Amino acid sequence: MKVLLIEDDPSIAGAIVDALEAVSWSVTPARSGHDGLELLARGGWDVVLLDLGLPDLDGTDVTRVARQTTNTPIIVISARGDEADRVLALELGADDYLVKPFGMRELLARIRAVHRRFSVAAEPSEESTLTVGQLQVDVRQRRAFLEGTELTLTPKEFDVLAYLAADPDTAHRRETILQDVWDMNWYGSTKTLDAHVASVRKKLGNPDWIQAVRGVGFRLHEPQ
Repeated sequence: MKVLLIEDDPSIAGAIVDALEAVSWSVTPARSGHDGLELLARGGWDVVLLDLGLPDLDGTDVTRVARQTTNTPIIVISARGDEADRVLALELGADDYLVKPFGMRELLARIRAVHRRFSVAAEPSEESTLTVGQLQVDVRQRRAFLEGTELTLTPKEFDVLAYLAADPDTAHRRETILQDVWDMNWYGSTKTLDAHVASVRKKLGNPDWIQAVRGVGFRLHEPQ
């Protein structure tokens, strides 16, 4: 596993490096947002660990810039525990969010889970394109098209759309979507899912594409 660690606190960075190297993973540290983005642009990373409180750029800005060029999984590690901070980071394309202080065993588990999910999504499949009316979702290439026009989606927005498109016209429970798409047990508000659904609806150009099922969750259905 090749991990890019963008963290300016030397004590935290040192502890993370020790924990990851103890399981024979390669860790490259960066102490600023600009340095992290420069290293990220070189490619070859399996996972990025990103602090939000960097000395030059806010971690949310790093996430926004990173998502313009790469789908590499990003796990935010931050002392900011407010729901608004978590939702914003996830909306911008982060794949997971871990609040400091955290245990190293949990960090390792989160890294493995995110990497596993990303690797499975990238595997070739005979049924790599999901079609719902005029909507096509290419799971292998991670691209979505509506009436031939490609949609500009963040990685997590694509994951939500692909999940719903795999079983259209079926009502999916909020908790199940969160568990399956984020690959974690979700404790707390489902607002992060609502935010992603709202963003996908906007990009689809018609809110009726994703219908809210009262008391349950959401279903994907081609508007009439």
